[in-house]
Amino acid sequence: MPIELLKVSSGSNPSSVAGAVASLMRKQGRAEIQAIGAAAINQAVKALAIARGFLAPSGVDIGFVPAFSEVQIDGETRTTIRFVVEPRRPK
Repeated sequence: MPIELLKVSSGSNPSSVAGAVASLMRKQGRAEIQAIGAAAINQAVKALAIARGFLAPSGVDIGFVPAFSEVQIDGETRTTIRFVVEPRRPK
């Protein structure tokens, strides 16, 4: 089953995105977020911090790995930041 990609924009509500991340983590054990531009990346990082708080009471701690990605939008290549979100393993 492919992992659903959440696309975050500068106008995205971080709490709503956090809820979607928490839901995907509970259902699939993994989530991916894509953001283009500084403001969208800011919203995505806020959402990940909030999602961590949503999942903590159930004993799930998450971490993420950022990576560059490229997408075509209206025939133009744009660089995105993609966050791969997974449970953290206890030390």
